[in-house]
Amino acid sequence: MSRPNASPAVTLLDVANHLGISRATVSLVLRNSPRVADATRERVLKAFETLGYFYNRQAASMRGSRTHTVGVVVNDITNPYFATLIKSIEANLGRHGYITFLSNSDESVERQNWFLETVRQHNIDGIIVCPAEATSASDMRRLLSWGIPCVFASRYVPSVDVDYAGIDNRGGMALATRHLIGLGHKRIAMIGGHTRSSTGRDRLEGYLEALEQARIKRDDHLIVPSRLTRDEGKRIIADLLRQKSPPTAAVCGNDVIAFGVMLGLRAMGLEPGKDFAVMGFDDVSEASLWEPPLSTIQVQQDRIGEAAAELLIQRMSDRERPVSRIVAEPSLVVRKTCGAFR
Repeated sequence: MSRPNASPAVTLLDVANHLGISRATVSLVLRNSPRVADATRERVLKAFETLGYFYNRQAASMRGSRTHTVGVVVNDITNPYFATLIKSIEANLGRHGYITFLSNSDESVERQNWFLETVRQHNIDGIIVCPAEATSASDMRRLLSWGIPCVFASRYVPSVDVDYAGIDNRGGMALATRHLIGLGHKRIAMIGGHTRSSTGRDRLEGYLEALEQARIKRDDHLIVPSRLTRDEGKRIIADLLRQKSPPTAAVCGNDVIAFGVMLGLRAMGLEPGKDFAVMGFDDVSEASLWEPPLSTIQVQQDRIGEAAAELLIQRMSDRERPVSRIVAEPSLVVRKTCGAFR
């Protein structure tokens, strides 16, 4: 039973009449549309506050087919690469009026699937996934069976045909390895990453491709899969340098583990770029600030995030459009840790 003195809810039409503008314009402000002039937007937002307008998202979703919410799940939110990727995704979706639900799977398929099940219950409009290691095709096909538009970002799952935005990981790692070979290295380690993810598989293939082209024999003692953390990088480089025939250089699964390798070298009294060559992958903002600055592969993760968001917006608007794959070209960033500037 309603209270006798309860005031009727303020509507968009009430706000429009109060300002002398159209209801459509007020609605565009509510959806954060770029089509509205800044001055008009400020007037409308002020009127919302003055009149006490409240947007009931749940009621709106019951009236229409969209909730303007999107789920985003990545595998390691602590990695600066993903921080930049998520920031770009959220900014681009926000410009189109979408709110983002975010999850960190921490490489757990179970946690990833739990998040996807949960956001499904909230009637989300779409999903962007950077699949956790060991994500199976059946996991993703189950997601697609729900009829929710989906985009892969940064990683993909083989034989699952959905939109994808990422980098040429194989080409990037081949580029890094060839650079070290060109500097005279023949004992080159590959540190970090797992073939349980598309990124790990592709980067390993690029490393092996470069060795084969240079007629350098593969040595599995120099290939060390691991989680991509500083701790692992520090531990692995210490183990590698204790080998009877140690490496003189390393390509790393990403910049974060490369930072760990540099810390490990310093702990042993060795200087990155002088006593041992190090190449990262991703070119996170921190890479240029280390001393010495990290040589790496630039992937421009903000553009990958922008592309993933745009692909999802297009997919939500047209579910029958052909599947798109946006694969950016990596570039070599030569700084001091590779020894090129000794």
